[in-house]
Amino acid sequence: MLTTLLVIAGVLLGLVGLLALIVSLSARPATRPSSGWVADTGRRHPDAWSAPVNPTTSELPTAR
Repeated sequence: MLTTLLVIAGVLLGLVGLLALIVSLSARPATRPSSGWVADTGRRHPDAWSAPVNPTTSELPTAR
């Protein structure tokens, strides 16, 4: 009985520790990195409902 409770408590503590690790690793950094993000390049975010401004882009090659 005691062994079963210790195993269950160990598994629960391990899961809580794993959850804490995942949350800490997935948190956003406090400062921005020096390398440029896509949002920092000056391009606007594309609007899903409007036609593409430059349809001949190499970023999205056509599927054949």
